[in-house]
Amino acid sequence: MTHGGIDRALDLPSGSTSYYFRTRRALLDAAVRRLTEQSRLAFDDVAGSDPADAIGRYLHHLVTDRSTDVRARFALASDAAHDPELAAALSRCLFSADGAAALFAGLGSSSPHDDAADLLVFCEGVAAAHLFGAAPEHDDLIDSVRRRFGL
Repeated sequence: MTHGGIDRALDLPSGSTSYYFRTRRALLDAAVRRLTEQSRLAFDDVAGSDPADAIGRYLHHLVTDRSTDVRARFALASDAAHDPELAAALSRCLFSADGAAALFAGLGSSSPHDDAADLLVFCEGVAAAHLFGAAPEHDDLIDSVRRRFGL
């Protein structure tokens, strides 16, 4: 990901991207912030009283309508490999560990952080499987969340 590459991909005048994002790091930060914002909005759209349904709908939306975001997040991983702050932000941009822990705490879990970690591994697996052409169906995702997490 380069300033010039983005200018060319978006058919912008040369230098447009670097005008707004002076450094490569600023460009990467902006990309991660955008992914995070999109994820929060998408989850807010599906949040409801049934956690399994909300998680399944969010994941299905992520691997279908937001598949470009999933690819972008994985593509940015190599840029974040040597930057712990960027890596941490990237790890949280699609899925919220705090939100998952709050969900399990609200459901009376005796170990909400452990349950949240397991759920995030599941969600990461769904996102990664999508990259290889194995996007599960909406109802299958809901059933999997119910079975694995008792939601």
